[in-house]
Amino acid sequence: MENILEYKITTLPGDGIGPEVVNEATKVLDVIANKYDHTFNFQERLMGGCSIDKYGTSITDETLADCKDSDAVLLGAVGGPKWDDPNAKDRPERGLLALRKGLGVFANLRPVKVHPALIDSSPLKPEKLKDVDILVVRELTGGLYFGQPKLREMKNGNERAVDTLEYFDFEIKRIIELAFELAKGRKKKVTSVDKANILESSRMWRQIASNIGTQNPDIQLEHTLVDTAAMRLITSPASMDVVVTENMFGDILTDEASVLAGSMGMLPSASLAESTSRSEKEARIGLYEPIHGSAPDIAGKGIANPIGTILSCALMLRYSLKLEFEAQVIENAVHEVVSSGAKTADLGGTLTTRQMADEIIKRIEEN
Repeated sequence: MENILEYKITTLPGDGIGPEVVNEATKVLDVIANKYDHTFNFQERLMGGCSIDKYGTSITDETLADCKDSDAVLLGAVGGPKWDDPNAKDRPERGLLALRKGLGVFANLRPVKVHPALIDSSPLKPEKLKDVDILVVRELTGGLYFGQPKLREMKNGNERAVDTLEYFDFEIKRIIELAFELAKGRKKKVTSVDKANILESSRMWRQIASNIGTQNPDIQLEHTLVDTAAMRLITSPASMDVVVTENMFGDILTDEASVLAGSMGMLPSASLAESTSRSEKEARIGLYEPIHGSAPDIAGKGIANPIGTILSCALMLRYSLKLEFEAQVIENAVHEVVSSGAKTADLGGTLTTRQMADEIIKRIEEN
């Protein structure tokens, strides 16, 4: 490259298998930096259960400030049985929600592609998986997870719990506009998922989606109820391209979609803030993480699949660091390794976390 580019990346390895997969992913980024004359300055911080243990809070103000001051944030996973007391004043997941809100990462992108070599790893029939290439765009900072009031109380002698599903029009507008923008570089189709037959927030969602669809006649827009969308992900996943939906629906649908790829360990995600200008060429601060959880049952065994985290690094290069070529180098290396038959335990193979990462690094260095 003509100039050495320098970036600050905060890593939050978290709990369970998080530290294991993040460690291998940063090795991959180091190889990319060395090969293409970049400098990635990593700073590691605590977030989640490990932060509760050390600081008494799932995320400290200092950690959040360090994340905000970074070009990108790489997260492993948070949570585990140790911190799973429903009556606890703080839980690892609260730190994750605070991080998303603090960074302003309103858009969660989860690509779901089925690798030909892994079709047999999925419980679906092979013919259902042909040409599956979905990008789920999930609204990340509104809805039930953030709405107020949120409370438990005694009322008329009974315990009552309240969660509020709340959206402002601008929150819906920006996520759907992003979905349409992303669809322009794909198959030019947007599936907007809602529950407009029941929920007032979904009726507003559908109205805004329709208005944006009218402004983009080159993009095919379809509206689908969330229960129908859940069915279609299993019966006809190849019919979907860009899927945009609100926070809780997206959370559930993307975990369902992970079975298409054969394992949650294969899938990355990118959570993006608004760009600094109207130009999509402007970098966005982003939070990058695999979609899997902390998997405490296999933590410390060295058998976790690092591919979801490594592919999350590719998304980081693409969206936050604007290094498209280097992002493709990682994705191509992963494709070659999986095509060769290399598999970790979740896919029925024998490779360890480190061995899988080493295979990917070998392909990067050879190409």
